[in-house]
Amino acid sequence: MNLEMKNIVKSFGSNDVLKSISFALEGGEICALLGENGAGKSTLMNILGGVLQMDSGSIVVDEEKVFFDKPADSQKAGIAFIHQELNLINDLPIYENMFIGREVKTKWGSLDLKQMYQETKEIFNRMNVDLDPNTMVRDLDSSYKQIVEICRAMMTNAAIIIMDEPTTSLTDREIERVFHMMNAMREHNVGIIFISHKLNEVMNICDRFLVLRDGNLVADGKVNDVTTEDLARYMVGHDVRTESLVREREAGEEILRVEGLSSYPHFSDIHFSIKAGEVIGFTGLLGDGRSELFQSIFGAANVSAGRIYLNGKEVKINSTHQAIEAGIAYLPRNRKENAIIKDMDIIENASIATWPKFSRKGIIDKQKHHETFEEHRNLLRLKMGKLTDSITSLSGGNQQKVVLAKWLATSPKLLILDNPTQGVDVGAKEDIYDIILKLADDNIAVVVLSSEAHEIIRVCDRAVVMYHGVIQDEVSGEKMNEHTIMNLATGGQLT
Repeated sequence: MNLEMKNIVKSFGSNDVLKSISFALEGGEICALLGENGAGKSTLMNILGGVLQMDSGSIVVDEEKVFFDKPADSQKAGIAFIHQELNLINDLPIYENMFIGREVKTKWGSLDLKQMYQETKEIFNRMNVDLDPNTMVRDLDSSYKQIVEICRAMMTNAAIIIMDEPTTSLTDREIERVFHMMNAMREHNVGIIFISHKLNEVMNICDRFLVLRDGNLVADGKVNDVTTEDLARYMVGHDVRTESLVREREAGEEILRVEGLSSYPHFSDIHFSIKAGEVIGFTGLLGDGRSELFQSIFGAANVSAGRIYLNGKEVKINSTHQAIEAGIAYLPRNRKENAIIKDMDIIENASIATWPKFSRKGIIDKQKHHETFEEHRNLLRLKMGKLTDSITSLSGGNQQKVVLAKWLATSPKLLILDNPTQGVDVGAKEDIYDIILKLADDNIAVVVLSSEAHEIIRVCDRAVVMYHGVIQDEVSGEKMNEHTIMNLATGGQLT
């Protein structure tokens, strides 16, 4: 299938999101669609996917002009859309999720669960995915949910697949598996539009690239003709830093210490401490237990053994409210499920953690919330409209910034950031890194949980590497490199 989008224009009120964008895609080609958060990438793909309608322009499929009034029209034309925000139903098993909207039925009209299960098992076997189709989606890690989405798109025999940030929450091994899937699809003449902020992945898997900036197409060409530095410059309009941001600073008093902390089967016998002004990274592979460990420290999950000390005093944290009162803030991973409240507007999402703090006799001090948010809005370079706009009106990266603003408003002594740059563009990543370093300079202890070794290396003073729920080792200085971290994350030892 050959696709062409010509002179696509789209506005939301006075906001011109797409300004006459044109591009083409051939079967068997993987094309990267790049740009900062808010550049117009998702809007352009939502038009192709039938989620939004363009104001003007045209879509041509195999030399025939088409118009997609709804997602079903796009799907019938052979286009599958794997959205950045996963669209799975937690209360159904995997195999039923695989057939939502195209259920297989028996001759009596009931659901043919056996057939759906069998077809799901076959696609998993073909893609070398080790999942039981009977597993409930709510029991899956976000990375496996992403893999289910990819397999579901492949089951539709689509000729074009749009992949919006498909590797955001995946580990290196899982990313390799996704790339293997993509290469297999390319061999079957499937065209892929790959949206990603991970430029090294673009260089690894894509044939061509398109870069949007402020609704304009500013660059396009062959991936072999550019470097990651070139792509980053096209995206933000200026050179982007790549050097290590770690700098010498005097650590203060101990903020947090844990001794022998355990919670079967997630983690066991954890010992570490962090001082004011330190930035410590926790990394590893899927199932390493780092998120569960810090959810327990934050009072969102129970521990079975061990002790937690804050400012030298042993504490029992039994709730997230108690943790916030103690000066701990936690930005969770998987923004859609754990961080934003979709039915609330931007300012409500940004202020909910401090409603009790900024209230007078039980009445919320809206002015104080607005002043605090404006301070963090400027600091984080948030791209948004009105404070009362829905949180879902923002791009994924700007939603992440609102969540970060929420936790900065609590004035924490310890800030835990779980996958803080998930779905965030290269420019916004640098903004977040600057915030992390500024917080450390302000004597706040910062913990960064990330599967991206290069991110840990760039911003952290030292890195704790976990493997199957235990701390495998800790590295700093010259030993804090990608090779050593990967070796430890896969069960190896320091040499």
